[in-house]
Amino acid sequence: MKRKFYVTTAIDYVNDRVHLGHSLEKIQADVLARYHRILDDDVFFLTGTDENAQKNVLAAEKEGISPKEFVDQNANFAKTLWKKFNISFNYFVRTTNKRIHWPGVKKLWLKCKESGDIYKKNYTGFYCLGCEAFLRETDLKNGLCPYHLKKPEIISEENYFFRLSRYQKDLEKIIEKDEIEIFPRERKNEILNFVKSGLEDFSISRPRERMRGWGIPVPNDKSQIIYVWFDALTNYISAIGYGRDEKLFKKYWPADLHIIGKDILKFHAVYWPAMLLSAKLELPRKILVHGFITVAGQKMSKSLGNVINPLEIIEKYGTDSLRYFLLRESPPFEDLDFTLEKFKKRYNSDLATGIGNLVLRVIGLANKLKFSNSKPKIKDQKLKSEIAKTKRAWKKSLEEFRFNESLAIVWSLISFCDKFLQEKKPWETKEKKVVSDLITALAEIAKLIEPFLPETSEKILKQIKNKKPIVLFPKA
Repeated sequence: MKRKFYVTTAIDYVNDRVHLGHSLEKIQADVLARYHRILDDDVFFLTGTDENAQKNVLAAEKEGISPKEFVDQNANFAKTLWKKFNISFNYFVRTTNKRIHWPGVKKLWLKCKESGDIYKKNYTGFYCLGCEAFLRETDLKNGLCPYHLKKPEIISEENYFFRLSRYQKDLEKIIEKDEIEIFPRERKNEILNFVKSGLEDFSISRPRERMRGWGIPVPNDKSQIIYVWFDALTNYISAIGYGRDEKLFKKYWPADLHIIGKDILKFHAVYWPAMLLSAKLELPRKILVHGFITVAGQKMSKSLGNVINPLEIIEKYGTDSLRYFLLRESPPFEDLDFTLEKFKKRYNSDLATGIGNLVLRVIGLANKLKFSNSKPKIKDQKLKSEIAKTKRAWKKSLEEFRFNESLAIVWSLISFCDKFLQEKKPWETKEKKVVSDLITALAEIAKLIEPFLPETSEKILKQIKNKKPIVLFPKA
């Protein structure tokens, strides 16, 4: 029986088009999904869009179109963009899908209510529209939301609440004992401190009037709409059958890995586990928290207006070049400040004059020397040993989610092959065994980069087969 691997990304708000800032976790998840498919695991890779938010309604009103038309446009754009990035998701969930998503949300609500964890009360608090959440005064920095740099509204209304405070001790134990492993370690400590500071019950509905009737109605109370975060988090179980296909749900749940940004860790490491405990469901196994893609040190955000359109870069330099830059340039748990200058520098050094140049030279030699051995074996022991060492280090770094290190390890092998080529000079010696060794090394490199650069991997293998050199990455 195959081992299963269920990986998810956060689902993106569609109050505007998704951008470069949303792409990092999709690419990280894609790398892991492709890696686990290489291991022959039963992979389910989920991504999608979060469509029942108040800010989606307000954005639609501003455009002068219906919320449905508005979210359809932006959800379709997101799906198209992730396909351009070669994101190999198994399912793209949309939270407006009444057949797939809504049954799971309603079932989870009723399970939590059955556990005595849902009640109704009046509340006044600081509300950030960007976060779609009430914030505590201690969450604010100089009176502003730290992520959206805007002053929250003070809102008073009657809502349903979830008894988060009931699960404080449970959550402390779960986080301390790594029952849910959080990567990196400092994020675990951060969220543990948050829990120990005291958990308050949180609002899980909004008045129907404020939401203009948009969203999932509270079961048995049409005057209230289910809060977007309660709704959105449920996508991780609704998409795999919760509330409609028990067999599928049991096959894949619990999630092996949630990949999220650091600004939504609280929702995934506190709210979500508490909701699952209330509904008596298993907890996700791991949470990987990545940094932001920033511009001039500021988080890339639609609300801040500093977004970069990845399509322009993809059209000019190709999908794999952007995938490579995002994975290689930044440590997986830290912010990456994006500039086109840094991108071009990495593109030229690692892709055009790195792997691109090596492939062009080796395939060119194979063509010139009429090399035809279809299944060569490496004869040089140093090269053979270097490939074996690379594979071991590559696997270890991927298991630890260190994508930049994985690529650095493969590029060390590429450098080794460059030196090997220069030392052996097969264009002078006409030694076919040197070319044979390098062809085999290229095939191994192609396999190692497949999770990261799937198009490039395929092109290299095709060139090895046809012995026809082509330029993979023209110099920028």
